[in-house]
Order: sequence, then C-alpha cells, then structure tokens
Amino acid sequence: MKTYYDRRAPEYDDWWLGEGLYADRDRPGWEEELGELAQVIADLPPMSTLDVACGTGFLTRHLRGDVVGLDASERMVAVAREQAPKARFVQGDALELPFADGSFNRVFSSYFYCHLGEEERRRFLAETRRVASELVIVASRWNEQDKRERWEERRLKDGSTWTVYKRVFTGSELADELGGGEVLHEGRWFVVVRA
Repeated sequence: MKTYYDRRAPEYDDWWLGEGLYADRDRPGWEEELGELAQVIADLPPMSTLDVACGTGFLTRHLRGDVVGLDASERMVAVAREQAPKARFVQGDALELPFADGSFNRVFSSYFYCHLGEEERRRFLAETRRVASELVIVASRWNEQDKRERWEERRLKDGSTWTVYKRVFTGSELADELGGGEVLHEGRWFVVVRA
C-alpha cells in the first residue's frame, strides 16, 4: 500500500476538497461537516501528540501542542511538511512506532484505523497504548447504504487502480472497539472518538 499512497500524495487532498477525480461526487453537507471536524480537532487540549498515518497533514495542521506526524510514505510526509509547518514529521511504520514507551500524551489518527484488518488493529492499538495514554480516531461514519466492511477500487489521475479495504463505524461502535471512549463528533460523514 505504500506505493499507492506515494502515488496518491499529490492528489490526496482532492478527496477532502471535492476536487479532481472527486469533483462530481454528491456529498450533501460535506463542506460544513468538514469545518466541524476541523473545529473538533482544534478544540482538543494542546499536548504532545503523535499523528499516526498523517498523510498530507490535512488534519494535522489543526492539532495544537507539540505535534509529530508519522507516515510510511515519504511523498505524503513531504506534502505534510508544507501543509503543517509547525509540526515535525518522520517516515515510519504505524504498526511498529519508532518511539519509546510513553513518548506522547496522545496518539491521533484519521482514516487509518478503518483500513486495518483484525490483526493489524490489535497491533496498532497495542502500539498506541505503548507510546501514549490517549487515543483519538477519525473514521468514516456508517450509514444504511454502506456495507460495514468492503473492498473499494480506487483510481488515481495516472490511470492506475488500487483495491483498498475499508470499514465504517457509528460512534458507539468505534468507542466499544477501542475499549470504551467518548464520541466527540458523529455526523453524516465523520465520526471522532477519544479513548
């Protein structure tokens, strides 16, 4: 998947912004809820935070405090450095975090957990608990039209296609899966849980 995200890096934010290949998507209320999501993130108390699978830093830039972004894709990290210049960024493996125990107060992650299989989820949660005491996850909100688990075909501007595993959640489902937590936001498109 690293190759997919390396190739997608220059166009990744098109998904957030409804541009490029996503310009014709029908997403009622998306922009308003995206603004709410940014505010929820900005309202988190400032603290030492590791943003795991930070991608382009699109959401990283809203985190306050001492922020480090980590992504497996060097091209994503390069975009993130420009988009969130107050944060520090490193390339690394989200399932084997290159940090000592207790290095951060919080792990933040958006649109990563929903792409993990069962064993990967266990490894990710063990790693986040090792390096931080708080976890905040942003994921896609489940609605009745969605299959809860699916394989999605993704097309890039270069014409290549990729198959990506995806899971979607309600707030309470995600909180339960994380071992309990607080639903900070649950809208039509996004769910945010702090555990």
